[in-house]
Amino acid sequence: MQKMKFAIQGMTCSSCQAHVEKAVQKLAGVQNVSVNLLSNDMTVEYDDNILDNDKIIKAVIDAGYGASIKNIENQKHNPKEKKLDNKSVLKSMKKRLILSLVFWIPLMYLAMYHMFYEWFGLPIPQFMLETFHGTENAISFGFMQFLLLLPIVYVNRNYFIVGLKRLAKRAPNMDSLIAIGSSAAIFYGIYAIFMIGYGLGHHQIQLAEHFSMDLYFESAGTILTLITVGKYLETKSKNKTSDAISKLMNLAPKTAIVLRNNQEVEIAVEEILVGDMIIIKPGGSIPVDGIVVEGSSLVDQASITGESIPVQKSKGDTVVSGTINKNGYFRMKATKVGKDTTLSQIIQLVEEAGNSKAPIARLADKVSGVFVPCVITIAFLASIFWILQGQSFEFALSIGIAVLVISCPCALGLATPVAIMVGTGKASENGILIKSAESLELLHLVDTVVLDKTGTITKRKTESN
Repeated sequence: MQKMKFAIQGMTCSSCQAHVEKAVQKLAGVQNVSVNLLSNDMTVEYDDNILDNDKIIKAVIDAGYGASIKNIENQKHNPKEKKLDNKSVLKSMKKRLILSLVFWIPLMYLAMYHMFYEWFGLPIPQFMLETFHGTENAISFGFMQFLLLLPIVYVNRNYFIVGLKRLAKRAPNMDSLIAIGSSAAIFYGIYAIFMIGYGLGHHQIQLAEHFSMDLYFESAGTILTLITVGKYLETKSKNKTSDAISKLMNLAPKTAIVLRNNQEVEIAVEEILVGDMIIIKPGGSIPVDGIVVEGSSLVDQASITGESIPVQKSKGDTVVSGTINKNGYFRMKATKVGKDTTLSQIIQLVEEAGNSKAPIARLADKVSGVFVPCVITIAFLASIFWILQGQSFEFALSIGIAVLVISCPCALGLATPVAIMVGTGKASENGILIKSAESLELLHLVDTVVLDKTGTITKRKTESN
């Protein structure tokens, strides 16, 4: 039985997560699949006599997403690389948000200036009244809104690219709802401009006046801008939730001094081998697990055990990675390196807790798997219903768009994993390790906690009676 972790590209919502899980789960030999939307990775447990990594990657690609084998060891030793990538994504999202707001604010003011005047008393510039007010200026009024909308559509074009691709593959996601809803508003607005032109050209003033009130460009701009606000906050949350694990990774030093051919050589921690003799100087962090073979010192183990008082270490005693040598000098023999060290095991435990799914998260995944198709169906049926009731096509279309738009910011599959990752991350910062998301969910049932060493836990120092 093989267990492998993959990096997944292209997931944007819980529906994407459900589609990837279903695509891999169908493969023969797969025992368990867990896809994490926050970290964009997938853990697959499978029978390596039946299945291989290439077939798993192909299944994900066929579903419309990207996949590659995740180099876990490289991430553990180079957390900065992942952090820089997260920062670049956040920076890009912030730029999109700012550009969207720059054009959305004047678009909203132009489309709703009479309401802003009535509600808030905001002044209406004279040139706006001369250029955009009245049925005679309806073409300028509609076309200017369209021009202000174009930059918003361009900077947020990824929603359309991803959403329409997922729709073409019959695996619609939240981006598909955004693309359908905003596209319907845009195309109807363009249609309205043509009808305004027809009405003015054929002296049908009432027709032109009617369609000048039915422009939906500001609705499309609002959809895209508000969704981008949500995506920005989501990306920011993802960055914060990974900070705790990064802090754990930083407990271990990046380099260590080892004896090679009776000479002191500074090497990267990942190059340390079992049996290497490592020199630990005062104030230095212990890079791997081992046994003291020469010298003695006080070692601060608070980051691992929670004990605030440094422990005396001398020849024959064990020392663990991530602890700090206070004032002495000693040599140690490496016994556990890489993923076998105590610190690596703790990091793995915290990551597994963040990637594990609580019962409520599994329920959310089931719902999100059918959520988008249901929303599209409801929007279509709602529009048909109002047409059959004798309402205009414009009214029926606005109802359909409303159904699509109100369902776009889907926190259904995101809220639970964010809460779990934040909870486990904050707990690890305070020295509390949570084994699984299920344990965290059941924690609310606990009404009594019995502890010893009260002073150590509450004040991070021991108290003498």
